[in-house]
Amino acid sequence: MLPPAIEELARLLGRLRGVGQKTAQRMALQLLEAPDDYLRQLGQSVLGLRERVRRCSRCRSLTENDPCPLCTDPRRQDDLLCVVAEVPDLYAVEQSGAFAGRYFVLHGLLSPLDDQGPDEIEAARLVERAADGVREVVLALPPSPEGEATGHYLAERLRTAGVDRVTRIAYGVPRGVELGFVDRVSMAHALSRRHEVE
Repeated sequence: MLPPAIEELARLLGRLRGVGQKTAQRMALQLLEAPDDYLRQLGQSVLGLRERVRRCSRCRSLTENDPCPLCTDPRRQDDLLCVVAEVPDLYAVEQSGAFAGRYFVLHGLLSPLDDQGPDEIEAARLVERAADGVREVVLALPPSPEGEATGHYLAERLRTAGVDRVTRIAYGVPRGVELGFVDRVSMAHALSRRHEVE
């Protein structure tokens, strides 16, 4: 049995999304062995996080400087806007190197069961942003019921606001994955978007 102080730290670490109980315990035990200087730096970094990091006023991503570097990069296309649900989704798109436009982060998806409506995902702000010279909006939302509902809702709002094209990223079977491991939604999308073999 672990001492109460380690159990408490593990419990707090375990509240972070994606950190399970075993991982939280390992992290707490590693912190116990860490040098005091490291623990002080870690504590100061955590305490100052909210003071230093905020949402970009244009894309709603996280930044220390407003507007963020992606919004001020003159090499990016202003008339192309990619909409993502969360900040990690933006990083995934950006790391692909396949998108050279601007971004907008919703910080959630429509989910009536979680009291997450259009106001919570800042749909009006997105429409206002898109109406400012955007030719195409790419919806890069997850293939979940919430992602689908959010995509349909936003597409309707964006078209009504005069956006020329509202597109959605393709979903399907990832390269190198055995079909037996592909989830049902991805398989359905892959089949519905099948094309002629050349």
